[in-house]
This record gives sequence, C-alpha cells and structure tokens, in this order.
Amino acid sequence: MDPLERGEEVRYTWAEVDLDAIAANLRALGERARSGSPGRPGGPRLMAVVKADAYGHGALEVARAALAAGASWLAVAIVEEGVALRQAGFEAPVLVLGFVPPEQAGLVVEHGLRTALYQVDLAAALSREAVRRGKPARVHVKVDTGMGRLGLTPSEVIRFIRAARSLPGLEVEGLFTHFATADNPDQSYAREQASRLGEVVRELDARGLRPLFVHAANSAAAIDLPEYAFDLVRLGIAMYGLSPAGVPAAPTGGLVLQPALNWKARFSHVKVLPPGSCVSYGCTYRTSRSTPIGTLPVGYADGFSRRWSNRGEVLVRGARVPVVGRVCMDQFMVDLSPVWREGDPVRVGEEVVLLGNQGAETISAEAWGEALDTINYEVVCLISPRVPRVYRRGGEFPEAGGGGRG
Repeated sequence: MDPLERGEEVRYTWAEVDLDAIAANLRALGERARSGSPGRPGGPRLMAVVKADAYGHGALEVARAALAAGASWLAVAIVEEGVALRQAGFEAPVLVLGFVPPEQAGLVVEHGLRTALYQVDLAAALSREAVRRGKPARVHVKVDTGMGRLGLTPSEVIRFIRAARSLPGLEVEGLFTHFATADNPDQSYAREQASRLGEVVRELDARGLRPLFVHAANSAAAIDLPEYAFDLVRLGIAMYGLSPAGVPAAPTGGLVLQPALNWKARFSHVKVLPPGSCVSYGCTYRTSRSTPIGTLPVGYADGFSRRWSNRGEVLVRGARVPVVGRVCMDQFMVDLSPVWREGDPVRVGEEVVLLGNQGAETISAEAWGEALDTINYEVVCLISPRVPRVYRRGGEFPEAGGGGRG
C-alpha cells in the first residue's frame, strides 16, 4: 500500500543511502591500507568516521554497516555524538577527534569514550572523573605535525605523555596526527608530517612510552600513502564513495568508490505559464514563451543552496532541466521544457534527482562543490535532517516520498 494511503508522514523529498556501497567502499579502502604494511599481522584496524551524522548519511545506520563490514572502531567530532552512539547500544571503541571541554570529562568517562588529548586541564579533569567513577579514561595524544590546528608540537610529546601517565585512572592508549595535504597530487608535505610523527614514535619507543595505537592515515592517505597506515586507519569521506580531493574526476588510486547517497524529490505542482510570467521572489526570471514550470518542495533549508538560483540543474526523465528563479527556503522551480512532450506531460509526483544518477546522467557531490566554490564534504553535510533518509541493505530501497510516477 502507498505510504500516503497508510496515513504515514511523507515528504516529497528524501535521500537514499546505500549501506551496501558504504560496506564495499570500506572493505576496498581497508585492503588498500593493508597493502602498505604487508608484514603486519592482520594489518591496521579500521576506524569508521561517523561525525556530523556520518557526513549527512545517518550516523547510527552507517555505524552498524561499517562495523559489520570490518571496522572495529568509530570516530566522532564531539562528545555528544559519541554519547548518542552509546545510547543507541554501540559498544565498539569510540574516539572523539575534536575539542573536549574539561566540563564534559564526566560524560566521557561515564560512556567509555576515548578522547583526543593535548591539554593539561582536560587530562586532570579526566583523571578526577576516572578515580571518582572507578572507570578508566582512555586517551589518544594528538600531535600537531603540520596541520596547525589542534595538538602538541613534537618536542612537547614526551614530557606530556610522562605527565599524563602519572595521573591516576588515565590510560594513554593512542598517539595520532592529521595530514593537511594527503589529498594533494604533491604529497611531499604529507610525507614530511609522517616523518615528524615517525621520529616522535621512535623517541617514545626508546623510552618505553609508545602507546598501543599510532594512527595518521585519513581517507586520502589510505588510498595514496598506505605505508603510513600504522595501527589504525581513519576512514571518512571515501567510505561514503566520495573523492577525498573533493573535485570531479579526482584520481582514487585505481579504487572504484561507489557514492552512497542519492537525493531525490517529487514534483508538488506542475503548470504552464504564459510568456512574461514572473517566477519566484524578486522576479529574477520571467518566461520568454509559454513555459512548463515544475515546483519541488525542497529549498535552502533542506540543503539545496540558494546559490543554485537561475543556475542549477536537476534530472527529470534522465535529462537535465534548469532551475529558474530564486531558490526559496522550502521550494524551488524548474523549467520543464527539455522534457515536456505533447500527450505525456510531466505530472505531480514524478521523481526528480537532485544529487545522483538518473538514466545516463549524473549530478555528483563533487560537481556541486566545484560549482558552489566548496567541496563535496560540505555538500552532503548540509543536507538537512528534515530530509528523510531511506536505507538499502542487500536489496531494494523501501518506497519513499509518497505516490506518483517513478
């Protein structure tokens, strides 16, 4: 039965997330990362990065799929994201990669989260909470090898780790850094960063202070610099089938990645406007002839940028049709002339692709990013939570978006 007939809440826009694609991407990336350390039994462990609601794909569903596909760790950006995973029943190690206020030390220890550590006040707060609750606080010391964002300078690491290890309840479990340019064709700077980290690790080894896990590789490094996989590999954007370089047709080292997200909608209204008709706010577009106009119930509040006004395209019946007029908060309009046929007009309820494939045409997140002067990361992260996500696991997508053709 149609969802509308069942009386369910239905929007005429939704994002389809292919969990099978995410699993396949993770396995392929894991194989590539393991190729850089053939002598390491089992290779590096895989950490699925599910921050920012899994880059807009849905953190809980993606986390389940990633763990089932071979990941053994999860990573988030903030404590609240880690708590949400624990409350959903996830027991895998969860590392908070970003800043953790000392005031959240209790939450961290209570929920058994790992945290990035590079500040004395957070170390002291975690130690106090660990002692008070009788539970360990496990930390990964962050080294700034050239990103210039968070972390200790290499010269500070040994003294800091010694001090941290002296605090009761605090376990220095990991040491990590983040590459600034691993997605660039010229990887000389990334190699410099890896060299700096390697020197720190050698000094820690010599003093018996090396933590259990050393990690540096992100998606780009897993693909192009697998020799720096170390003990853990953090898989983010590439796990979702998107280019770490963020641009169309970027090389992926021979790996075939499958984009996991398609954003779709259905027409909420279709009509033919006479010549000289205004379309949308400000009358920035006027029809020059009798023009079929389709309205879609999607706008910039959903993540369809206002910068697409009078310049974007969507896919209808396998062809590109232009956005006309200004994109509104909740709606935008397209000129249906390229697909309008006598006797077979476009109808309310027909399916439209905003991001993804239809027929032989594709609109990619990388192309969106290039056109909007940003990157694919931002494109998918900005798809609003009010756009329902529909998930596929080993079969067809369930029906979404209500009735109508398509």
